[in-house]
Amino acid sequence: MQQATHNRRAELKRQTKETTIDVQVVLDGQGRYDIKSGIGFLDHMLELWTRHSLMDVTLKARGDTQVDCHHTTEDVGIVLGLAIKQALGDKRGIARYGHALVPMDEALVLVALDCSGRGLLSWSVNFSDEKLGTLATASIREWFHAFALNSGVTLHVRQLAGGNSHHSAEAAFKGCARALRQAIAIDERQKEAIPSTKGTL
Repeated sequence: MQQATHNRRAELKRQTKETTIDVQVVLDGQGRYDIKSGIGFLDHMLELWTRHSLMDVTLKARGDTQVDCHHTTEDVGIVLGLAIKQALGDKRGIARYGHALVPMDEALVLVALDCSGRGLLSWSVNFSDEKLGTLATASIREWFHAFALNSGVTLHVRQLAGGNSHHSAEAAFKGCARALRQAIAIDERQKEAIPSTKGTL
């Protein structure tokens, strides 16, 4: 894996026998994106995730989608998580915590997260459909799990209402983006401090 980080930016390339992924992330962006994962529904989710996080993300993925979409979806979560972790550096000055309650028509999803350095996913979302486009809905949880573990974020996702699988997925991705946007923002009152009594995150 090759990497370089500076000024809350990261650029990574990850290659395995199953996937090749290139990603560039700018934390202090404008929500611009150029995303091509080879999975239409995942692209849609990551585009709105980028737009609502106000990061700038360029991502190109090639994977063994002739098998299924699982490997590519999980590996995209891994690489995006690693990129954000590296772009945050020592997390000096960040707000650290974020939360969002996002309605999407009949769906309602609560997301709360902590940029703690301890990657964990607590997930309670149910989908009524097995697939959205070509993406198995079971792989959506795998994306969030891979992202949480590799970004070092403690991430809670709770579906409070919902019936349409597309709406529930969209609310989860938007909620994650909005919560992350809060958490990685610089707190002007402590922009030189690590937001922990331990002095490290």
